[in-house]
Amino acid sequence: MKTQLEGDRILAGKEAVAELYKTGYFGRPREDGLELSLVEAAYLQSRGKIEIELEGKKLDFRAFFEQASLRQPNFELKYIVYKDLKERGYYVQPSAADFRVYPRGSHPGKSAAKIFVHVLSERQPLPVKLLQDSVISAENVHKQFILAVVDEESDLTFYEIKTAAPQGEMSEPYPSVKTDATFLEDRVIAWDAETSGALYARGFYGKMLDPERLQLSLVESLFLFSRKVIVVRDRKGKVFSFDEFVEKASEIESSFLRKYCAYKALRDSGHVVKTGFKFGTHFRVYRKVESIEKIPHSEYLVNVIPSDYEFRLPVLSGAVRLANSVRKRMLFAVEKGEEVEYLDIGRVKM
Repeated sequence: MKTQLEGDRILAGKEAVAELYKTGYFGRPREDGLELSLVEAAYLQSRGKIEIELEGKKLDFRAFFEQASLRQPNFELKYIVYKDLKERGYYVQPSAADFRVYPRGSHPGKSAAKIFVHVLSERQPLPVKLLQDSVISAENVHKQFILAVVDEESDLTFYEIKTAAPQGEMSEPYPSVKTDATFLEDRVIAWDAETSGALYARGFYGKMLDPERLQLSLVESLFLFSRKVIVVRDRKGKVFSFDEFVEKASEIESSFLRKYCAYKALRDSGHVVKTGFKFGTHFRVYRKVESIEKIPHSEYLVNVIPSDYEFRLPVLSGAVRLANSVRKRMLFAVEKGEEVEYLDIGRVKM
């Protein structure tokens, strides 16, 4: 079947509607025939289903592939992903997100597409704002958002990305008495034995220095300070204000306030939040801890990122792979003023 390359589309005659669209749902019917995308055309040409001409000259697969790569950014990446999805048995159509994919056993006209697929090279940066907008757009029309990453050897990794609103099950064990604590080099110690014991045993705050005294991280300390559970002093006895504490902590850790906003949001939603250092993340998060003697596995690993952050896909891949390997979900907490929004990212098999 002869077709014509025009711009970034392939045009076929009316016979193509019956032969290609009605049997395989390739392209989009038009009054005068069928319009194919470049990746659809390359796939069909590779299988001997169509011939492609440009200005009266027949193009072999190499010539067409080179032309298509000149006419469409990321063409070769999109072709690799399209071909893979087709060979897995999916019906796939081009869309604004790159591709829309229909459930197995279904096709255009029988049911709606289930998945939006966006394609990137492992070398391309991914702005978090663009990712959030894409995910929300997909969720608004009840679609699953999949990021297909093509590595330098043309292997594919698929990630499901969705918004999240995690909810914990902890009630906060605030003691009725306010206690003193001291800001040392880069942590805080609470001195009262009863308060220290209650915070540690019932809220899993900090780590006991000894049976009577509790070591607290900076984010834990500011959270308890904001709840009027502790009064924080410097080593000379001067009481910190909230802003003074933030200023001092930010001198120690430049991203302190961003981390605190995420910590506060997670605690306020009923979670226990601990450092994620051993996992290479900011926090590990538990839905509920009933006993310090029997601590469950954490549910999430959380990285806190600014709103102008750009993902580097090899780094993203490492974080998600680690989280999945220890049976946790990987959440990215994106700053939004004094609040955060969450992206849940996990590897999936298509």
